[in-house]
Amino acid sequence: MRNLVGALATALSAVALALPAPTPAFAWGATGHEFVSGLAAEAFPEELPAFLRTPAAVADIAVFGRELDRSKGSGDPHDAERDAGHYVHLDDEGKVGGVLTLDALPVRREAYDTALRTKGVSQYNTGYLPYSIVEGWQQLVKDFAYWRAASVAAKNAASEADRAWFDADRQRREGLIIRDLGVWSHYDGDASQPMHVSIHFAGWGPYPNPQDFSMAKSLREDYQSTFVRARIKRADVKSEMAPYQACTCTIWDRMRAVILASHRTIVPYFELEKQGAFQGDAKAGIAFTNTRLASGASAVRDMVVDAWRASVDANVGYPQIKLRDIEDHKVILQRDDFGRD
Repeated sequence: MRNLVGALATALSAVALALPAPTPAFAWGATGHEFVSGLAAEAFPEELPAFLRTPAAVADIAVFGRELDRSKGSGDPHDAERDAGHYVHLDDEGKVGGVLTLDALPVRREAYDTALRTKGVSQYNTGYLPYSIVEGWQQLVKDFAYWRAASVAAKNAASEADRAWFDADRQRREGLIIRDLGVWSHYDGDASQPMHVSIHFAGWGPYPNPQDFSMAKSLREDYQSTFVRARIKRADVKSEMAPYQACTCTIWDRMRAVILASHRTIVPYFELEKQGAFQGDAKAGIAFTNTRLASGASAVRDMVVDAWRASVDANVGYPQIKLRDIEDHKVILQRDDFGRD
């Protein structure tokens, strides 16, 4: 009998892994995403450029944090390509599609998808959230590098015309950074919602369920939107944010830590749900959710600081020039360095 149960559980898991992706899902509702992105921006240290720390920038970043959900429903190929970037369905062993652990992810999505297809699944039904986080962070590093280079060139370019052009470019870059940062921050918000990093994303699903967890497919929406909007207070989430932790690690390490920490809370979530902790004013459910949202906000802030620090080692222009050489005044930029034909 035990062998039969085990075989059935394996079969059910295989079937579930092969299921198509669900209808496009929202990790947190608008309220939750604005909390994550806005609180992260409020916590930016003075080390970051002043334009990112103004009240207007904070407000913009908060709203941009939900932009990726607002753009859903645009049609294909937009939705088919982008929706799977909001989640990654890790099984109970921490593997994507029963194939890859997060520390075994290949650098490129093409190789990721190829590996998944050996088990009959793909990046489109298991999700590729890890790559969304890493790719967006890399763009932010490049954005910061160009801003830093333009800031120097606006002061020391050889001609007055070039100095004016670089100053205007610096100002344009500030708007672009606020937009890129805010939109990208959405993915850390996604990662902090445990159902967005688990195979148990619509109720417990067709898996072994010895604790008789809920199978209701409406759980995610009821929790991340209705409950958060009604019961979660911004100030309480802010008070739960962790201080910045310097990390002698890569963005891949940061990403894995965020996703795995969230994945570890999926069973506690279902245990709390079974106890009725997400109904009414149940303190345990509120505390759990405050911590999850705060972890997303802390992750955004930490990764932005890391991106700023990493930008000093980036290259800009074409042919590429080391930012360090620009900031050390070894290279005096000309306008053509940012767009030579």
